[in-house]
Amino acid sequence: MSRKSRILVVVVLVGAAVALGLVLHGRSTNAGSAAHGSQGGRAWGAAAGQGQAITVAVGQAGHADVPVTLTALGTVVANASVTVTTRVAGQLEQVFFTEGQRVKKGQLLAQIDPRPYQATLDQYRGDLAQNQAQLKSAQLTLERYRRLVAKDSLAKQELDTQVATVGQYQGAVQADQAQIAAAQLNLQYARIMAPLEGYVGLRLVDPGNYLAAGDTTGLVSITQTDPIAVTFSLPQATLASLLPKVRQGQALPVTALGQLDGTTLADGALKFISNEIDTSTGSLKLKAVFANPEEKLYPNQFVNVRLQTDTLKNAVVVPAAAVQLSSDGSFVYVVGADDRVQRRSVTAGPALGERLAITQGLAGDERVVIRGIDHLRDGAQVRVEGAPAADARR
Repeated sequence: MSRKSRILVVVVLVGAAVALGLVLHGRSTNAGSAAHGSQGGRAWGAAAGQGQAITVAVGQAGHADVPVTLTALGTVVANASVTVTTRVAGQLEQVFFTEGQRVKKGQLLAQIDPRPYQATLDQYRGDLAQNQAQLKSAQLTLERYRRLVAKDSLAKQELDTQVATVGQYQGAVQADQAQIAAAQLNLQYARIMAPLEGYVGLRLVDPGNYLAAGDTTGLVSITQTDPIAVTFSLPQATLASLLPKVRQGQALPVTALGQLDGTTLADGALKFISNEIDTSTGSLKLKAVFANPEEKLYPNQFVNVRLQTDTLKNAVVVPAAAVQLSSDGSFVYVVGADDRVQRRSVTAGPALGERLAITQGLAGDERVVIRGIDHLRDGAQVRVEGAPAADARR
């Protein structure tokens, strides 16, 4: 055998020996691990069989008045919006407002040339003075005729004619007074006043233009923002609970909330409920009115609406974290005096901040588990966080 052949045989033998050693070592290690795992499993089973306490955090059930609310998306609308138009014809002389200005009810907005209406008023006053003088003269003549008829010195026919003449002048005086009132009204209409308090928009007509009575374009629009309204819709299923209260005149509280941060923008009351259901959406339209002195609500703004329909008096409330949901419904773990838990089915009601109302299943003086629920089962022994150990208590 050559030298190279002998070296090759030696290398093969050494490799085989190393491989055999690794196999034997692996079997020994696996056997040791299996034995250790078996001992660990028996130890875990023994600990479980001893009913080792599970650490949990608990909360206390209590009582509180819980509002029953409905939520919806609402749109802010002006409580009133008016397009100011002229009621008499004439040239627009002056405008006494600036665009975007807040005006008060009755404030002078514009002046139409009053001279034609003043002249008409003066004419009617002159006619009245003339007819009043003729009436006075006719009345004096009537008194004289009555004395003459009493002395049988005048024919009764002339007396009757004079009575009719007095009536004629009385009618003329009344007509003149009515014409004067109409002329005064037209003169008043030449001064255009704000019909409500609010903000004016863009001026639609400049001074110098001729305005015609009944022109629908108008001079300017005024939008009332205090008070202001919010319209929103609710499903038709809410009608049964809402309608009786609204018909009885109850002012149901409504809160407008910001869409981004949920902050309270304004508090108001429900004032209107639609007289029909929208068949395309199956919803009911409602309107609430809010005081808005700080202008936190603005026309066409989107807000969240919370409508309070009722209040659960002295209801049982628990931390929301205590209520769990399963295929059988909602449940909580109640901690007994012996620090064992009982799984109890409950009926959850409306929320009150971070607490939930419980309408069935709990009394108001029980402890409920709020953390560590995942490891619990009915009857499990627990240790409450922060409470002394059982040995220490003994």
